[in-house]
Amino acid sequence: MTGIRLHAPAPGWAIDADVVVVGSGVAGLTAALRCTAAGLRTVVVTKARLDDGSTRWAQGGIAAALGEGDTPEQHLDDTLVAGAGLCDEEAVRLLVTEGPAAVRRLIATGADFDKTADGEIALTREGGHHRRRIAHAGGDATGAEISRALVEAIRDRGVRTIEHALVLDLLTDAEGRTAGVTLHVMGEGQHDGVGAVHAPAVVLATGGMGQVFSATTNPAVSTGDGVALALRAGAEVSDLEFVQFHPTVLFLGADSEGQQPLVSEAVRGEGAYLVDADGVRFMLGQHELAELAPRDIVAKAIMRRMQEQGTEHMYLDARHFGAEMWAERFPTILAACRSHGIDPVTEPIPVAPAAHYASGGVRTDLRGRTTVPGLYACGEVACTGVHGANRLASNSLLEGLVFAERIADEIIEDLGGDLAGETGETGETGESGKTTATAENGKTTAAAPRVPGAPVPHPAPVTLPLPVAGARTRIQRVMTAGAGVLRSERSLREAAEALDALHSDAVAGGTDDSKSAEPGVESWETTNLLCVGRVLVAAARRREETRGCHWREDHPDRDDAAWHRHLVVRLTPERTLDVRTTDTPDFPPTLDAPREP
Repeated sequence: MTGIRLHAPAPGWAIDADVVVVGSGVAGLTAALRCTAAGLRTVVVTKARLDDGSTRWAQGGIAAALGEGDTPEQHLDDTLVAGAGLCDEEAVRLLVTEGPAAVRRLIATGADFDKTADGEIALTREGGHHRRRIAHAGGDATGAEISRALVEAIRDRGVRTIEHALVLDLLTDAEGRTAGVTLHVMGEGQHDGVGAVHAPAVVLATGGMGQVFSATTNPAVSTGDGVALALRAGAEVSDLEFVQFHPTVLFLGADSEGQQPLVSEAVRGEGAYLVDADGVRFMLGQHELAELAPRDIVAKAIMRRMQEQGTEHMYLDARHFGAEMWAERFPTILAACRSHGIDPVTEPIPVAPAAHYASGGVRTDLRGRTTVPGLYACGEVACTGVHGANRLASNSLLEGLVFAERIADEIIEDLGGDLAGETGETGETGESGKTTATAENGKTTAAAPRVPGAPVPHPAPVTLPLPVAGARTRIQRVMTAGAGVLRSERSLREAAEALDALHSDAVAGGTDDSKSAEPGVESWETTNLLCVGRVLVAAARRREETRGCHWREDHPDRDDAAWHRHLVVRLTPERTLDVRTTDTPDFPPTLDAPREP
């Protein structure tokens, strides 16, 4: 344990639970529903409203081998190619083999996917996929439909939720095991201010960190809170240098900042072309899949063409779709474009890459366990090994779904819950709040729950200093300039120096009340952004090659001899970064146990 905490008031209230899930996207809500079905007292903590996470913004869909002639093996092959040699093949195999059944369970939960005329799930293609295997809903509103179904299920099952709450730090017991979290509830509600949820299992499902860059497709809540919490708690993170920049984000001007409208890869999957200002399709000859090449290849091609022509964007041309197809298949994108004065029915859409997805994150094993006992991670906040150096399109929702179920099963086994609710067996709730199942002999049985340790204050905790006012915008601009799509030793060194200066200013401010920022949501989020930004830059600077979505101009080639391995980072008790490489492409175990399925 590092003993490092955010500078925040002591908790003024506390509630008890068996499991606390932080985040309300597909990963968090899936884990919460499965734990609840097993009788575990589950609390969901979310930063805004239940449906305000990244999941609702997912347009394209969820990838799974559901179509005739498609197989998990083919899905695995496409995923490994996109991951550029750094995927954990065992993790990918679990994803693609367990994925179809997990999608069907999602449908059983209430998610309504688009259907063909004969009632089958409608499937489309996206970049890097050699088959149509992307299930979608509402044309281009897949995430919104998945979020709706899961939120409705959470409410129907009476799962306790705490909305508008920013998670702060992990609580631990005397043995260093997880014992809950501290959090700050914003605004009026059942609780307000800083409090705590005491629980022996914590699931981080906080999403991404796109807000560390000036322009991103991520919502405003994506400030890297889960990764930063895990680092302060002593957990390891990995592969944070692999940030996927989505190639086709609606270009709103060079100075536009914050969340930008995404133009889904499914638009290209249905036949849209990438063209330059002269109407030339520049992806032809770049890759066998042309516009449907993996995202890193398309983003690089766009950036090269922009550099060659001295322009700020390229165009996506789908005028040949016609008004009816645009309205039926991509209503959300059509409305977004028109709201910004662009009509894709009659004109090409200006597009440019923007920060989209973190392929790395908190390092886990195949059961979602981190290097801190009792702390789990799934979804974009986690690094399961599935994505490698570049995520395959629409694998993110599937990863959240599959690994959330695996985490829930691990917690149920550890805490003594019962999967009767999932297997269709009948059960009843006893006084302990655990579900009990009826055995063949008529007696009720339940696994003996592990008794959690009480949270203990860390002796002489070290607080992570709060950055000075205005640091958030400076962090974002530094990251965009130095660690964006194009990187080099010079740009990364300058970014590192600028971020270190902000860190030093914060440390100085911590000893001078006239300079220190006030504890609060804005300063805590900025602290998290500075933390994850420093880790990302350190890893990107160390990896002297170009691989997947990590593009070093000064090291333009992939170097398997030196870099066919992972970078693992942890935060030391002295608030410095410890960066090391693994000996092989395989991840070491997280908790003195093999990465077993």
